[in-house]
Amino acid sequence: MDRYQSFARSGLGRFVVGKLGLPDPYPLRRHSPARPPLDGPVLLGGGGRLVEPVRAVLKSIGLDVAAGQATDDRYGALVFDATGIDRTERLRELYEFFHPVIRSLGPCGRVVVLGTPPASAASRVAQRALEGFTRSVGKELKRGGTAQLVYVAEGAEGNVESTLRFLLSGRSAYVSGQVVDIDAGPVETPDDWSQPLAGKVALVTGAARGIGAAIAGVLGRDGAHVVCLDMPGQGDALSAVANRVNGSTVQLDLTSADAPARVVEHLTQRHGGVDVVVHNAGITRDRTLGRMDEGRWDAVVAVNLASQERVNQVLFDAGALRPNGRIIGVSSIAGIAGNVGQTNYATTKAGVIGLVDSLSALVDGTGTTVNAVAPGFIETKMTAAVPLVIREAGRRMNSLSQGGLPVDVAETIAWFAHPASAGVNGNVVRVCGQSLLGA
Repeated sequence: MDRYQSFARSGLGRFVVGKLGLPDPYPLRRHSPARPPLDGPVLLGGGGRLVEPVRAVLKSIGLDVAAGQATDDRYGALVFDATGIDRTERLRELYEFFHPVIRSLGPCGRVVVLGTPPASAASRVAQRALEGFTRSVGKELKRGGTAQLVYVAEGAEGNVESTLRFLLSGRSAYVSGQVVDIDAGPVETPDDWSQPLAGKVALVTGAARGIGAAIAGVLGRDGAHVVCLDMPGQGDALSAVANRVNGSTVQLDLTSADAPARVVEHLTQRHGGVDVVVHNAGITRDRTLGRMDEGRWDAVVAVNLASQERVNQVLFDAGALRPNGRIIGVSSIAGIAGNVGQTNYATTKAGVIGLVDSLSALVDGTGTTVNAVAPGFIETKMTAAVPLVIREAGRRMNSLSQGGLPVDVAETIAWFAHPASAGVNGNVVRVCGQSLLGA
């Protein structure tokens, strides 16, 4: 429980927070099927090649598009097409669009800047500048606002819908300051956007509790049959999760020599293959390097990284991953920024990013994608046991001044898993509220 957040929302708390300039963890607006994606219209601007395709997507989502700038409105989102910014002088267009309206962004509002992979040296300078702009905006926004940069390749104009549906909604509540790349290629548009994984089979490892259980829940909500995998000792908890999502279970130690073959055999014999694989299983065995015994090192590497490599290899060798398949890893902010006492853990979580880099290049253009999430401070039983001072630092050292929830990680994974996200390949997206640590 975040007692500071409860205090900060009280009458006295608001006064103290405002007077002393303390962190203000505004309640985040998360996804609910009973609410519209945004509270307010979208202001769409810019003069690039994406304005009209994005306008059509916004209409498809059911979002209102404002007719023009009017600072007395409260916008739900500000979306700017910066694909036409091909030299430094044109960066002023960012200022001219955002300056009059940025303070009119409503609570939990969204800022999305759309860029393009550069075609020349001058455009490379200007397009790279968009990253500094967007990340700074994310740190300036208050009341739960977020900002993202999406680079859309030439020919990928029709591939933006799943990403915009994610970023312009409560599904991305704890994602901010991120850069997403969308490539060209065919996408599979679902018959029902509320059940995009209908008929799909998803494997979630480490599914018995915490983030893994949340992932199983969200993928099940989106229509998938979820195969929930965890250690034999987690049988009762694992069954409870599978029952909640109408899925099935596999009890297995992923570090055993025959585990990859047994997993793939189960998926092929029971389900005819698998569409989505989420490598969530992970452990911590923390010690500073000089005090870490080899058993702690070996156990973390075996579970967090080597098991993923081994399962992936057998999946590909057996052809068990169906066309338009998804492989999704769970990295960590520790794999980007490092962490005291976690050389083993950070090594494996950086290795997950390496897996994304290597495998995404191999599957590029096939419809299959490989991506990863990198969670920051997420409110779980594990983080609840962290000493108070460290726990509070983890919660406050991000642009949203609070910890995330397991569902925030799960929603990001569901976006990667979406059949219309075929253009989203090779991305590592931090679910960290734009943590002040790391890249």
